Parts: sequence; structure tokens; C-alpha cells
Amino acid sequence: MNTRAPQSPRSPFGRALCAMVTPFTDDGALDLSAAQRLADRLVTEGCEGLVLSGTTGESPTTTDAEKTDLVRAVREAVDGRATVLAGIGTSDTRHTLSLARQAQQAGAEGLLAVTPYYSRPPQDAVEAHFRALADAVDVPVMLYDIPGRTGTRIEPETMIRLAAHPRIVAVKDCAYDLLGTQKVMAATDLAYYTGCDEYVLALYALGGAGYVSTVANAVPRAFRAIVDAHDAGDTAEAARRQRLTVPLTEAAMNAGLPGTVTVKALLAALGLPGGGPVRAPLRPAGHEVTDGLLRAYDALVSAS
Repeated sequence: MNTRAPQSPRSPFGRALCAMVTPFTDDGALDLSAAQRLADRLVTEGCEGLVLSGTTGESPTTTDAEKTDLVRAVREAVDGRATVLAGIGTSDTRHTLSLARQAQQAGAEGLLAVTPYYSRPPQDAVEAHFRALADAVDVPVMLYDIPGRTGTRIEPETMIRLAAHPRIVAVKDCAYDLLGTQKVMAATDLAYYTGCDEYVLALYALGGAGYVSTVANAVPRAFRAIVDAHDAGDTAEAARRQRLTVPLTEAAMNAGLPGTVTVKALLAALGLPGGGPVRAPLRPAGHEVTDGLLRAYDALVSAS
């Protein structure tokens, strides 16, 4: 399978991106060997880009050094077959800039920057934070708008102003505001990636760039098939493929647990790289949740 599509203004990092989980050993150490095996599998099975050290990658509980080591290891594993982006967002602008420079030096080809969280800065401060980041690096930046976690929205008017910066090129959109998203898309050249697995086709059909998927850790081919069908002009097949993913997405993302917990539980149950422990304060999924994930996974594989 030819996994990496040519980059374009619409999809500067490729169309099919996975928010990769971060594997740990049983004693809680970073497992770079497992990360390389997972990265290789994801790219082989359809991912055109990998986003490391996002929330799915348990960035709040990995050290700066671990984040840098992860970028280097994954870059080595994919060997130019996919784009590697590094999550560098924190609630502290100085720390964010430091992580960004380290990620760039380690070989990251793009950066994912979430809105500063918890302190709830006003929009002018949000804008200044992202401009400082984009000024500090030489690689393209994807903004991450997820107010349900951060407590602060990147308002459409702020996004439109930020789009003027030459290194701010994309958005991972988890704002659940399709009207606001379309407003920004109409006014800018920002490449919009959905971070909500249930919206892959909806946003792509509106001219979005693609997706950054958590559930794709387990089923990369299933999500790649959605955008492939749409690009082939078969919108009915794209819609069918999107609907097939819904039960697994619901089982993984609506179980009352973070997606990294449920996806790692599923990967472990399937004996795939990336399954295994999460770091405290997260706790592993129970048998009931894992059994539900396996049922949804089996149904998706059978129907595909």
C-alpha cells in the first residue's frame, strides 16, 4: 500500500494522520522499541503522518527528554515514509518554545501546539502565545483547538489573524463548531484536520485536509479507506466506510475513559505494538470495557 500521499496546500502533512500512543514497559519506562514497531505498522497500514506526544501520547506525564527521544526513534523507524509531528503544547509559553526547539532539532517535520490550558488566557494572549511559537521555529505549526480539555477556545477571529503567519499552516479541530470551522476555512488557507474520529468524512467533504485519529492506532486502514473512497469520487462508499467505524469510535471514546486508555487496552488485547501500561494518574481499562472494544473491532474487521 502506498501510504504517503503527495503533500499539498490542502493537506500539508498528508491526509491520514494518527495521534500515536506512547508505549511504556511494564515498569513504566518509555519503550522506544515498541514505539518503532507501532510506528512502522501504522505507516505500513495507511498512515501518512504520525503525531507524537499529544494527549493520546500521554504528553502530560512524559518528560522533555522522553519526548525528544521519541521523535528520534520514530523518525528512524518511518525512514521518510510519513510525516512526523511533535506535540509541544503546554500551559507555559517559555516551556512550549523550549520543547518546540528541541523537537525541531530532533527531526520533527511539524509541531502540534495546543491552547495553553487551565489558566484560560484571553484571546489576545492566546494569539501572542502562538505567534511566539511560530516565530521561534523553522518548521510548520498545526494549532490544536480543543476547548473541552483546555478550557479556552481559539476563536474563529483569532484563528483568522493567526493564519497570516507563514508557519501557522494547519488546525487540529476538536471544537465541535462546524459553523465556526467553515468560517475560518472560507477566510484562510489553513489546512483543517478533524481530531474527532466521527467527523472524518464530514470535514473532509467540506474541503478539510484529513484527520488526526486516535482510534486509527488500532485500525489505520479503516480510516484511510474513508478518504481514499472520497478521493476516488465514490461518496457513497466513503459514507459507508465512515459509518463502519462508528461503533468502535463510540466504544473507544465514550467509555468514560481517555482514548489513550481504551486504545492501549485494545492494542494489548490484539497483541499489537503499543498496547500496555498507561502512566498514573491514568489507570488501565477493565475487562468489561476491553470486551466491548473487541466486539466493536471484530464487527468492523468483518464488515470491511
